[in-house]
Amino acid sequence: MNYVREKEKEVKKMKKFDVLNRISSVGVVAVVRAENEEKAIKISEACINGGVPAIEMTFTVPGAAKCIETLKKTFPAEKLIVGAGTVLDSETARAAILAGAEYIVSPGFDLDTAKLCNRYQVPYMPGCMTITEILHAMEAGCDIVKLFPGSLPGPSYVKAVRGPLPQVNIMPTGGVSLANVKDWIKAGVVAVGTGSDLTGPAKTGDYEGVTALAKQFVAAVKEAREGK
Repeated sequence: MNYVREKEKEVKKMKKFDVLNRISSVGVVAVVRAENEEKAIKISEACINGGVPAIEMTFTVPGAAKCIETLKKTFPAEKLIVGAGTVLDSETARAAILAGAEYIVSPGFDLDTAKLCNRYQVPYMPGCMTITEILHAMEAGCDIVKLFPGSLPGPSYVKAVRGPLPQVNIMPTGGVSLANVKDWIKAGVVAVGTGSDLTGPAKTGDYEGVTALAKQFVAAVKEAREGK
């Protein structure tokens, strides 16, 4: 029985690292907010069609858990990495995981949520701002720290943080746009989270516009990593 449990733990760890690697590889997480399930799904599909498979379904969306389930049924695993965003507590995190969420994102750090995610080997990305908050998150087992709101400190803050903490993986969210995404990547972030700057056209029903922006974000990240 112990052997079986250990093998199960290894499989879960491998899946966790696979999720983290896939998010890092594409470098862009689409933060999806919408007033209903239908629009949330359409926005997600538009982002995926544009080459952004990492979807952060925020729990401000009515029926967010159902949206996650729908996306998991609609898209094959190789085309989708779906997570839950705006998760404020461990109860919501567990509901999201049961619905199929592959990672959990919060606007702030919550120790109980970190423990729950560690228990199920699901990546937890908490919102942090200060060095102290980042250290607490890292010590709690968080592999990627969400710098939030990113618009406040800016890319230069990442360089400052990575001076004493070169091992930290940072993902800024809030204030990330096409105009500054290269600056963030060059500052050393592992990925960026972007909401309205990517999904904005959906407000007028222009989902093709969302797809076009997704392609531009992916291209910008690639160019920044190549030093262009």
